[in-house]
Amino acid sequence: MWKRSSKSNLRRTKMTTKPMHISDAMYEEQVLKSSVPVLVDFWAPWCGPCRMIAPSLEKLAAEYEGKLRVAKVNTDENPVWAGQYGVQSIPTMLLVRDGQAVDAIVGAVPYPFLKQKVDSFLSAAPAPVRVAEMA
Repeated sequence: MWKRSSKSNLRRTKMTTKPMHISDAMYEEQVLKSSVPVLVDFWAPWCGPCRMIAPSLEKLAAEYEGKLRVAKVNTDENPVWAGQYGVQSIPTMLLVRDGQAVDAIVGAVPYPFLKQKVDSFLSAAPAPVRVAEMA
């Protein structure tokens, strides 16, 4: 993204290429009201599979910069939204568009599978469903 500085020079402003850590208080603004689709990772620091999938999420955040926001919610510290979505195991990744969860991925899946789900999500507009219906 290009932005004009105060001296009228064009300079490049860098969007984040890393997953952003969000709290329950930030969730509505950063996920539900996001102008771009969001992959939300519900995780916890003690969760081995959550740590296994973290590099894949970082890769997605960089690869889809400007097209997809990758957000991480630590469920130990921020349980509200995980509870509202009925998340029962972690990692659970929700694909959210226009404030609605439209798909979910549960467990540490291989990067090619995760990328395929994101590509399908970004190219289609399926109807919203509850996590319990997706699992």
